[in-house]
Amino acid sequence: MSNGDRLVLALGGAGTVGSGVVKALLDRGFKVAVISRDNSKLENLKEFVSPNTKPNLTTLVGNVGSEEGVLEVKQRLLKAVGRVTDVVSSLGFSWWQGGPPHAQPLKELHWVIETLLYSTFVSWKAFFPLVRDDPNCTYTFITGGAGEKVLMPGTGFLTVGAASALAFCQVLREEYPEVPCKLNQVKINTGVATPERMAPGFLNHLDLGEAVATLVERRNKSHSIFLVSGPADLKTVILEGNL
Repeated sequence: MSNGDRLVLALGGAGTVGSGVVKALLDRGFKVAVISRDNSKLENLKEFVSPNTKPNLTTLVGNVGSEEGVLEVKQRLLKAVGRVTDVVSSLGFSWWQGGPPHAQPLKELHWVIETLLYSTFVSWKAFFPLVRDDPNCTYTFITGGAGEKVLMPGTGFLTVGAASALAFCQVLREEYPEVPCKLNQVKINTGVATPERMAPGFLNHLDLGEAVATLVERRNKSHSIFLVSGPADLKTVILEGNL
């Protein structure tokens, strides 16, 4: 199956991480679909990708974080694209710096868990059946590392949410040890930014997108975790030899 015959559903594709992945996939000839609750983000994504690849980008407004919303938009997605061959999930990969835990209401913790865990679960439950039984298909999670490198005063709830998503990915690897679909995880243990907002040690979202697109394209690893703690790891961990 050539790249042009593959349709990648990029969950979170309108965000910082996801937009880099979407652009890289389109540049490699994939067809890509992106769902977002925010139509303005989808319009920005259309302007961001390479102009000649726009015909291969399908965008839909919808909510993949609720059970009712994801089933509704799933029907519209399949009507629009016919078949999904690959899924890349980077939902809720966001920065949280709301302050120390003792100053937070319970609803704030609920929001963090909902953003980083619940949406990942709900969308996986809806879209994994589309690819799970085909060895030519892939499902790739992009998660935060929840490690000490990104933990600092005032950011603790981010670590709680990221750790929940990491635990969910571990559960899936154990629950589905022999699933035909290539099931992988890229674990980011540092910041990710657009070129104009780069900071020391951060990943350029375009470089990360190229690495993830390579992983999806090759389809020769499954149940693997690719740890990225800095820019050099994109080449040494993903692009060179560990595939």
